[in-house]
Amino acid sequence: MPADRLLPTPEAEELVSLARDLAACELAPHAARAEADHAFPRSTFAHLGELGLLGMPYDESYGGAGLGYEVYLQALEELAGAWASVAIGVSVHVMSCYPLATFGTDEQRARWLPDMVGGALLGGYCLSEADAGSDPAAMRCRAEKVDGGYRLTGSKAWVTHGGEADFYSVFARTSDHRSRGISCFLVPADAEGLSAGHPESKMGLTGSTTATIELDGVFVEDARLLGDEGQGLQIALSALDSGRLGIAAAAVGLAQSALDHAVRYATERETFGKPIIEHQGLGFLLADMAAAVDSARATVLDAARRKDLGRPFARQASVAKLVATDAAMRVTTDAVQVLGGAGYTTDFPVERFMREAKIMQIFEGTNQIQRMVISRHLQ
Repeated sequence: MPADRLLPTPEAEELVSLARDLAACELAPHAARAEADHAFPRSTFAHLGELGLLGMPYDESYGGAGLGYEVYLQALEELAGAWASVAIGVSVHVMSCYPLATFGTDEQRARWLPDMVGGALLGGYCLSEADAGSDPAAMRCRAEKVDGGYRLTGSKAWVTHGGEADFYSVFARTSDHRSRGISCFLVPADAEGLSAGHPESKMGLTGSTTATIELDGVFVEDARLLGDEGQGLQIALSALDSGRLGIAAAAVGLAQSALDHAVRYATERETFGKPIIEHQGLGFLLADMAAAVDSARATVLDAARRKDLGRPFARQASVAKLVATDAAMRVTTDAVQVLGGAGYTTDFPVERFMREAKIMQIFEGTNQIQRMVISRHLQ
């Protein structure tokens, strides 16, 4: 059953309803086959942009919807419940736009942002490196100042949309200062010297391409420096705070879908003369699953509302990411248990949901990192 939502405006209700209908009619019927074929749904992102679902949290003057994260995250939930690879792709794309939308100049935003939020350009976020994942300040990718711009040399790991994106928000070292020596650049995917490695072979989200991006003396004009030189780490961490909300919302949507499938199966499947949902052991398990989903959603929306009001939300974003992704892992695993042997087969999507939930505890800051962030805010 659809989540019982409290949305702030009729416009918000319309957009979330649009996302729900699109998820049910256009995403869910194709997800299993596309995931099995490792097929990246590039045209889907263009369609989402045309419908206004890629620019929900961004300013209307640049083609966004200006609806804020409270609405954007609930639409993202709906997409995730049908096809997690698409929802994660939307979240990563929105985060890839964040440095430009938040730290770019008016001229930079006017030049590039409309095509990004409109779906003509798909983004990737290049922060992590092989030896600098949870510790971005340890990055080695360098940007050397040259006449008219910079030359970027190095490699970036675990890039969602690697090899498929049209642009990358790339973080590179412009000086040796650990925290103030990193800058952010908007790099076109067709830049000379930029290449993508072979896509990673993953246990889940196989419809979403993940690859290493190599930068071999890539020239980037001065106009593609986002923010000030040396401001990159601040930009990256700010973008991650917002991006973690996207991952948390996707986790809630995935858990909600797993719960829905489990309840449907438990209502239809009978043993000992009655539906298995009426057996206390299964009924209580489903109740715990429902409580976990509702609690995770409330935590995510609390952080979103704080962000929309301009209040500090970094701690709440980490709490949301931790709570929601841990809940998704538990709920999807329990959904497999409710379905029993059927849940372990590909005849039902819950086994895929369980595999997809695992990565949500890992990327955009592992849940161990989230605990570190929360702990520091308590000191």
